[in-house]
Amino acid sequence: MDKIPLTRAGHTALSEELKTLKSIERPAIIEAIAVARELGDLKENAEYHSAREKQGFIEGRIKELEGVLSLAEVIDPRNMSGTVKFSATVTLVDEDTDEEKTYQIVGEPESDLESGKLNIKSPLARALIGKEEGDSVEVRTPGGERAYEILKIEFI
Repeated sequence: MDKIPLTRAGHTALSEELKTLKSIERPAIIEAIAVARELGDLKENAEYHSAREKQGFIEGRIKELEGVLSLAEVIDPRNMSGTVKFSATVTLVDEDTDEEKTYQIVGEPESDLESGKLNIKSPLARALIGKEEGDSVEVRTPGGERAYEILKIEFI
């Protein structure tokens, strides 16, 4: 299988989530199921069904995180410079609206557009890869064509 690129911060966050799920959430839900069982008839026991559903979610997330972390390749941006590549923090200006935005290009499991973490597989990230400061890129997005100029590239 292919390696999954992650930043050091992304790897740490996923590892912490896995640790929390295994050491806190899993035991708590097992206890909740045991308490719900004691309430009687399981067919009409909403607490029991809710706890079992939550247990399924927790177990699924644990398996997902273990899979991602087993294939993770941590990329250290401090050794990089030059063109846009994985883990770069890129400041762009929208050529139509003059609005500035800053994104860090990260792996899929740690992407979060709200906090400026741009999935490396997104159309914008793919358009930025290999470009330099001052370059313009045109991106076809779900909202239509957008043009950006790269103002700054940092490897933090």
